[in-house]
Amino acid sequence: MSHTLTIDGISKRYGDVVALDDLSFEVRPGEIFGFVGSNGAGKTTTMRIALGVLSADSGEVRLSGKPVDLDVRRTIGYMPEERGLYPKMKVGKQLAYLAELHGISRSAARNAVARWTERLGIADRVGDTVDALSLGNQQRVQLAAALVHDPAVLVLDEPFSGLDPVAVDVMSDVLVEKANTGVPVIFSSHQLELVQRLCHRVGIISHGRMRAVGTVDELRGGGNARLEVHAPEAPVGWAHHLDGVTTISHLDGRTLLSLDDHVDDQLVLHTALKTGPVHEFSLHRPTLTDLFREVVTA
Repeated sequence: MSHTLTIDGISKRYGDVVALDDLSFEVRPGEIFGFVGSNGAGKTTTMRIALGVLSADSGEVRLSGKPVDLDVRRTIGYMPEERGLYPKMKVGKQLAYLAELHGISRSAARNAVARWTERLGIADRVGDTVDALSLGNQQRVQLAAALVHDPAVLVLDEPFSGLDPVAVDVMSDVLVEKANTGVPVIFSSHQLELVQRLCHRVGIISHGRMRAVGTVDELRGGGNARLEVHAPEAPVGWAHHLDGVTTISHLDGRTLLSLDDHVDDQLVLHTALKTGPVHEFSLHRPTLTDLFREVVTA
C-alpha cells in the first residue's frame, strides 16, 4: 500500500519564539522530498512532530489520512540529526532490537539486519560495538536502523552529514530504491547540490514558514534568469540603464546580470557590443543554492 505524508497547518511555539508558523506540505508516494533551510528554520522540529516525538500546538500530521498515533509511528523509519544509537551495544544486536521494537518478529528482524547491513556495506561490523566504528559507519548503522523494519515512510534529518563521497552514493541509491517501491521519503540537508540531484520536489523553510515548494525546475523557473557577459572593455555599470536588468557583480570584464521575465536578452547583447567585443554571453537559470539564498535573505 502506498502512503502520503501530510503536514497540515502545524504551529509550534517555545515561549515567545515561534518555531513553526502554520506549516503545510505533503510528501507523496514514491517521492523524495528535500527539506532545506538555515539552522533554526524549523526542519528538525517539523520532523519530530511528524514522528510524534513532539506535539504541535495546532495542526495535524497524517499518514494516508490517519493521524500519527503509536501504531502509525511504528511504520515510520526515522533518522535523527543527533543520532540515537547505543554506543556500547553491538551493531547486529542493536539493529535486531530496534526492529523488534517496531513490531516485527525475531526471525524477521535477524533477516532484515543481515539484508541491510550487507546492502550498506557494514556486514563485517555487526559484531562490533557502535563506538568502535568510524563516524561514517555509525551513520550507515543509523540508516539501517531506520530501514530495518521495512517502513512505510522515511523521515531523515541530515542523513548525509559527514559522509565521504562513496557513502553518499550508497545512501543516495538506497533512498532512490525505497522511493521506487512507493515509499515517501523526506530528508533535510544543507548539501543543496545533492538535494537538487536527488529530489523530486523541494521545500524551502525560513523562520518556521514554508517559503517555496515545488520541483527544482519549477522553483528555478520562478526565479530571475542569470546572464553572464564577458565584455573586457565594458565599463562598470554598462547595463544599469536597462529596464528590468540588475547588475549582480562586475569583475575583470565579467558581468553577472539578473534579468526580469520581460527582458529581451538580445537587447542586453546589443548593449554589451556597443562597449567592444563580447567573448562570452551565457544565459542560465538560478541553481537551488541561488534560490535558497534569495528566499532566506528576502
